[in-house]
Amino acid sequence: MKNSITQIPGITVGHWTDVEALTGCTVVLLPEGSRAGACVSGSASATRETPVISPGSWIEEIHALCLSGGSAFGLDAAGGVMRWLERRSVGHATRFGPVPIVPAACIYDLNQGDPSVRPGPEQAEAACEAASRDFETGRVGAGVGATCGKWRGLHAAVPAGVGTACKTVGGIMVGALAVASPVGDIVDADGTLLLGAGPGERALRGADVPNTVLVVAATNARMDRSWIARAVNPAHTLHDGDVGFFVSAGDAEAQHDVVFQLTSEAVSMSEQVPELG
Repeated sequence: MKNSITQIPGITVGHWTDVEALTGCTVVLLPEGSRAGACVSGSASATRETPVISPGSWIEEIHALCLSGGSAFGLDAAGGVMRWLERRSVGHATRFGPVPIVPAACIYDLNQGDPSVRPGPEQAEAACEAASRDFETGRVGAGVGATCGKWRGLHAAVPAGVGTACKTVGGIMVGALAVASPVGDIVDADGTLLLGAGPGERALRGADVPNTVLVVAATNARMDRSWIARAVNPAHTLHDGDVGFFVSAGDAEAQHDVVFQLTSEAVSMSEQVPELG
């Protein structure tokens, strides 16, 4: 798939989607030796295993990421990814078997479709089975219940979803995947409205409506944990619940400033959600 996070060697993406309940999950499977960091900027985020990939953690390797709808209920989906990886002997080695490291984050989509339906372990396993380099974008997976333009009130919200992009300079790549469910509109780099409520009078403050942007950015450059933590900082805005993951999934030598710039550009492009299925 061109212009996608899966241009980073070894990364695959899979979705499970419930088009009636308007919820789902998205799994990002990572190559061996991947290192990661996270930045949680929202005041009401739903996350799992983010401390284990903080700069002070001694766990070096990450094996997958799970993004889900269902608000905090959707964090259960990560257990299915762990089970899928364990059956394949993938995980952090311990005396009594591998323990897969699968950080997770969720969007709030309970105001869409059927709020009693939430992605769980079985649904995440199905997403793992579906993972490939070619995957759908738009209203799929964790983004099927995503909306934007909520700044004018929930009545003005329009469907958003999953987007992806990749930027390359001199053999260094940064790919990004975003589940965009912001309070605001989604605009192009020049400010052109792509999705959203459009011009009008603000009806609600951002804290009054559910809004989340989840981002995964990955590079083929080798970066240590301290630099990874810096790289993830531009990955999202200050909207409530936003979470960004940054993955170093290769050994290419690169100047850190180049990686940071590519990250900012790739994430901005992925949040535009250009394809709505």
